[in-house]
Amino acid sequence: MTFLRIGLLSFGGPAAQIALLHREIVEERQWLNERQYLQALSFCMLLPGPEAMQLATWIGWRLRGTLGGLIAGGLFLLPGAVLIAVLALAYSSYGARPEVAGLMLGVKATVIALVAQALLKLGRKVLRRRGALLISLAAFAALYVLHLPFPVVIACAALTGWFSQPSGPAPDVQPVPAPVTDRLWVWPLWVTLWFAPMIAAALAGQTLLYDIGMLFSKLAVFSFGGAYAVLAWLAQEAVTARGWLEAAQMADALGLAETTPGPLILVTQFVGMITGFAAGGWPMALAAGGMVLWVTFIPCFLWIFAFAPHLERLLARPRLQAALEAITAAVLGVVANLALWFALHVLFAETRIPHLGPLAPELPVLQSLQPAALGLTLLAALLLGPLRRSVPLTLALTATASYALTNY
Repeated sequence: MTFLRIGLLSFGGPAAQIALLHREIVEERQWLNERQYLQALSFCMLLPGPEAMQLATWIGWRLRGTLGGLIAGGLFLLPGAVLIAVLALAYSSYGARPEVAGLMLGVKATVIALVAQALLKLGRKVLRRRGALLISLAAFAALYVLHLPFPVVIACAALTGWFSQPSGPAPDVQPVPAPVTDRLWVWPLWVTLWFAPMIAAALAGQTLLYDIGMLFSKLAVFSFGGAYAVLAWLAQEAVTARGWLEAAQMADALGLAETTPGPLILVTQFVGMITGFAAGGWPMALAAGGMVLWVTFIPCFLWIFAFAPHLERLLARPRLQAALEAITAAVLGVVANLALWFALHVLFAETRIPHLGPLAPELPVLQSLQPAALGLTLLAALLLGPLRRSVPLTLALTATASYALTNY
């Protein structure tokens, strides 16, 4: 019941969720001490995927083994996943109505402010490190101007950080040794579980479900830096490359995910369900949402159950830490690209892409600026910034203002 309660209250993104876990687990119940909690948090930040959900899974594993990890991680996800499913089905059925479109303009304007806010927070943390600005600018240019795939950008950043540090453990840390063969059984079991639904979809001739499973499996492996970083790649794949969604629907997905508890990465479930609904109605939407949830979060359980015994050893590697810092710097550029992408598609009715050799930046058609969207974005920035209002309240106010502007 503890983790179900945490799942129901886990609004506000990873920072708020990590603080909630600390209060419930360390301060109130004292199931872990401060050192254990901070070590586990550092460990989860090394892994791809949502760190708050993985931290909850690690706490459950630490307290009650594999079953405890499954219960803790599952209950952390459950409330948000159920609510996202309801919102996705409602959006699929009624999203085209004019009054709904009017509400969603305010939501999309708030998304711009939220991503910009996340960019500023990340920038203050990242740009203190040497070389971080160059890595961030290179990542932004690679995505915005060259349209390189997200995994390539992250891999290059990781290699840059890895080779910038000497090998071996940190001199002031003595890692606790763990047998190399410890828990090797975890890999074949969880990898089999991971790929089983994709194999079943392929054998059944469900090409779309198979494609969804493969795309979101890759996303699960490369999802360093939080949901905002992953969304840049998801938009690149689902909107630009595959045409599953429109840019406006992608912005709607993030805005609605911001209103629910649980990890923000649940926006991927929304995207999968919208894609499935367009192909086959409610049954395909539910199947696609289930596939996305499975291939997104089964890897999270795998990382925790496979690597948890090696926590101290992993945290003692300077090269691993340097690779993570370089990835974080690259994520700043990725989030900047995402912020610009959302702003272009919400604030302007038209964009153009001039082709200058290998360079193909997306630029706005200035005459197509939408004043209502600009005004709502400034309102959201004011509410979230100087006035320090909560995300749900901001979304409610901007959606109401948007509805009034577009319907009266």
